Amino acid sequence: MTQLKLNVLMILATIVMFLAALAVNELFLLRFEFGPGINWIYLPAGVRLLSTLLFAEAGAIGLLIVSWGVSFFLFFPNDSMRAFAGGILATLSPYLVYLGMRRYGGLDAGLTRLTTGRLLFAALAYSIASPLLHHLWFFFYEGKRELVHSFLAMAIGDFCGTITVLYMAKFLLARLAPARR
Repeated sequence: MTQLKLNVLMILATIVMFLAALAVNELFLLRFEFGPGINWIYLPAGVRLLSTLLFAEAGAIGLLIVSWGVSFFLFFPNDSMRAFAGGILATLSPYLVYLGMRRYGGLDAGLTRLTTGRLLFAALAYSIASPLLHHLWFFFYEGKRELVHSFLAMAIGDFCGTITVLYMAKFLLARLAPARR
């Protein structure tokens, strides 16, 4: 398989995983919403980090495509600036955590050194980075001032969703590994 085909498959896998997580969130976890776009449990956050950890740049490209899609057509159809920025912010934060983990966190290309502790640290770092970037946008570009409660709710929701997705993936990969041998 060529690298281009592999990258396209990773981009498509990211899009499918994100849309599936978003559908599950909308169907079953919407009642845990703090406010519009901020959930106490947000599974797509976990897919964002997982796809960048697994697929690196291809995952980030897939996230950007799907984030713009859902931002423009689902979340902010009447606010193109917020949709555009939201897609970038939603992609940038997990990618920055991925880069930080590669440089400082001992993450290697095969994820062989991704221990439970490092996974927890990545989830925590991401669940702070994503709300921070979003809330900086809310503060500077939208002029919102009362952001502490929504920041905390988004951080908790991203952390809960991320931990759920990452450990579910870790469990599934552990179960599939013996079957492949």
